[in-house]
Amino acid sequence: MLQNKRFMFIGIVYLAVLSFILYRLADIQLINTESFSDKGINLVQESVNQRTQEVMIDDGRGRFVDRDGDSLQKQAEPSLVLFPFLKETTWPSEDLSQIVGIPSNKLQELVSDTKEPVVLSSKHGVSLTASELEKINDLKIPGIFGIYQQTMLDETIGDHIIGIIGENAEALRTKYPDRTDLSYKTKIGVTGLEKAFDEFLLPDAETKLLYHVDGDGHPLFGINVKYIADSNPFYPVTVKTTIDKDIQAMAEEVLEQQKVEKGGVVLLDIENNEVLAMASKPTLNRSDSTTLTNHMLQPLFPGSIFKTVISAAAIEYGLDDPTRQFNCSLNLHGEADGGQDDGQLTFERSFAKSCNYTFTTLAKELIEKDKNVIEDTSNKLGLIDPVGWSGEVFHYENFKQFPDEKSGNIWSDNKDKNVPRAVDQTAIGQKDVKITPLSIANMMATIARGGQKQQVKIVENILYKNGTNMYSFTSNSLEGETISPMTASKLQKLLRLVVTDSEGTGRRFQSSPIEVSGKSGTAQTGKSNSNDQTLYNKWFAGYFPSEKPKYALVVVEMDTTSAEAGTNAAFYDIVNEMSKIDERKD
Repeated sequence: MLQNKRFMFIGIVYLAVLSFILYRLADIQLINTESFSDKGINLVQESVNQRTQEVMIDDGRGRFVDRDGDSLQKQAEPSLVLFPFLKETTWPSEDLSQIVGIPSNKLQELVSDTKEPVVLSSKHGVSLTASELEKINDLKIPGIFGIYQQTMLDETIGDHIIGIIGENAEALRTKYPDRTDLSYKTKIGVTGLEKAFDEFLLPDAETKLLYHVDGDGHPLFGINVKYIADSNPFYPVTVKTTIDKDIQAMAEEVLEQQKVEKGGVVLLDIENNEVLAMASKPTLNRSDSTTLTNHMLQPLFPGSIFKTVISAAAIEYGLDDPTRQFNCSLNLHGEADGGQDDGQLTFERSFAKSCNYTFTTLAKELIEKDKNVIEDTSNKLGLIDPVGWSGEVFHYENFKQFPDEKSGNIWSDNKDKNVPRAVDQTAIGQKDVKITPLSIANMMATIARGGQKQQVKIVENILYKNGTNMYSFTSNSLEGETISPMTASKLQKLLRLVVTDSEGTGRRFQSSPIEVSGKSGTAQTGKSNSNDQTLYNKWFAGYFPSEKPKYALVVVEMDTTSAEAGTNAAFYDIVNEMSKIDERKD
């Protein structure tokens, strides 16, 4: 009896396992053949793919161009395609050789040693013209094609701006549950503009050459190669940025020349408040996650750049008495520690020489009048909330052109407003003060425009494939109060004095080909290098020309020693190069 029960139990187990296997087979072959597993794998398509060899001409994802329509990342590369079944046929290799300049025996070798299609372009030493591609295709040799293949530029620019894409089947299905037409291998935006405009950039269809083979790589259906093209006149779209490709390349080159290893640059067109160039260091390396951050969108200690805020507040509260003298031989806490020796300075010269004591004194006087004055003034200058373009775009109520942009910060604890030494540190851009370089560039543009603050734009339009407009991004004002035109005018004079004063911290720029106004900044980071040297964030932020401002520029080098910083040199070089660019345009 016991033995019968044992046999019955084993039989039930076998039956259950068999049922599971049968269900699994049915699931794979009959039920979920087109959407298998959480990744939504199309098993029918994957089966076909196993018997298919293909050459991707264009993956169908949208692309980015600069303000003049020049591609920022991709190019249509003239290419020669040789399919491996050529080795099994007799074909006029001599005729092809005369067009492409490769010996016929070398062409024969290329296809004899491969099971995959061979693609040759300038990257392989084969430079082809449009007329040569036409001649190749006029030969009408089965398995040989002259095509324009979308490839990445050899030297890409604006990598942190554009961002990266990657495969993530789970994220794809979560983000786009209704797009069942997308392969689980479809790449989606991870950072930068790729992330911001991902839904617009998703591929509608691929353009490719393909043919079917058996297990040994032999053609299944003859030697006919299929050309599958995207016939949609509207997709893929083109995202037209405000970036100037030449200026962007110049800015990146300057950072390299001045050996800025960590930090970056932001250059704005003041009139339209558009990004002409933005570069972040270290250089983006897709295999190193530590390089993916765009530091221009991250809050950093601003140091004495923040004295611009204290100055604005002092002006608006009437504390900018031109006859008042401050003892700038005292340190920020009002102590005579021997570290300073600037004597008595006016408010204006204190700004030019960046006297700490003047601004810690003013900050405490301001807080006595209004506990919220520092953060309120920071908001007037657009330094706390994100400043990148945001607004309603189709079904997006709050679309952001800079999805990675972070907010700034002034106080972490309001109780610090009652602590003199905490106020001192805050007044000179230390303690808990952190501002993004983009916001600081925007502050300089705001001052240059007379106090009018605007959102920063980096994309002008989204264009359909046929060149017609899908969407245009307007210029938007930043919400909230602004500084008065009078305050802006006085700040303009202060920023200019930083350069013109014989002892100003920006006197180096007296020799610039264009008149510069700006402010320097040195902020302790709380870090040290291997030699136990203190590391700083070194800044210079400003605008030029001073009289009729066109450009706002910020350069920051992070985690550097004062002696090694290339900040001022990089700022100087960019101003110099911009003067040359403007001369060529005129």
